[in-house]
Amino acid sequence: VQLVESGGGLVQPGGSLKLSCAASGFTFSSYGMSWYRQTPGTERELVAAISSTGGGTKYTDSVKGRFTISRDNAKNTVYLQMNSLKPEDTAVFYCNVRIRMVNYWGQGTQVTVSS
Repeated sequence: VQLVESGGGLVQPGGSLKLSCAASGFTFSSYGMSWYRQTPGTERELVAAISSTGGGTKYTDSVKGRFTISRDNAKNTVYLQMNSLKPEDTAVFYCNVRIRMVNYWGQGTQVTVSS
């Protein structure tokens, strides 16, 4: 299993970023996918999740209405569109898949929201 995130960077408050996670090594279309984030000294927080077909999504309260998770099963890729970014969104964002009770993670991509 390999998960490779991209799309992070520095953005001003109110700006937007779109993260991508390219997946390989498993049958992508059979598994739900998730995005987590982590800041130093804290546990990883579930940000958003999407079902295997893309028909179901969920979000943590702090990002509802601002972030959108989506997936393209033909490209084995999951996305996180982040709008109206706030300084408190600054974190390392990780892509996640859970297969047979094992969590797999990407290397993470840094998102920094600052003026």
